Amino acid sequence: MFHVTGKNMEILKLDRIDGIDEKETRETKKIKRAADVLRSGGLVIYPTDTLYGLGANALDKNAVKKVFEVKNRPPDMPIPVAVSSIEMLKEYAVMGENDVEFAKRFLPGALTLILKRKNLPDIISPNTDTVALRIPKSDITLKLIKYAGIPITTTSANISGEKPPLTAREAYRALKDIKDIDIILDGGPLKMRVPSTIFDLTQLKILREGQISKDLLIKAGREIYGR
Repeated sequence: MFHVTGKNMEILKLDRIDGIDEKETRETKKIKRAADVLRSGGLVIYPTDTLYGLGANALDKNAVKKVFEVKNRPPDMPIPVAVSSIEMLKEYAVMGENDVEFAKRFLPGALTLILKRKNLPDIISPNTDTVALRIPKSDITLKLIKYAGIPITTTSANISGEKPPLTAREAYRALKDIKDIDIILDGGPLKMRVPSTIFDLTQLKILREGQISKDLLIKAGREIYGR
């Protein structure tokens, strides 16, 4: 745990990362507090299964705009979105039966899918009709999204182009001068991890090989799509 002075930012330490249940524990209260902030248009730094991410309500154009500004992110660079379930994934992406079957094989997990977007604002992915969607394998992330009831941005909590943070302290140091961040959920240090694999389901094409191997994706593609 670390402390911040002279800032409006809250640091909420989570003592447990795995096995967070539905009981009203200190941990769930903290996550629900962060979820309330997201619903109200605020920004939250939170741990995922690969890095500390910068979360905003992906349905709120003004909140997403703040993410671009905080990260100094090029305005034409799409922002990945995290959801908490396959059903929620289907709500924000155009998916056929085969796409759903493919997603179920790997999610939750370190796989980012490129799909045709729906019910999401254009600012999420400017100049394209697709969106990068994830269901991270992280109890904290999944609970945060579930309690918020909305899809959230899942870009790294740093200035664009810098090294992604693996601790809450690293994320704070990267963005400490930013006034728009309301809460940091400190889930402890994350292990150095390979990033998520990015797979374009609109073209059945691997854009980046990460934790999930190319061979596994090719095998699944052949079994489900016949190619």
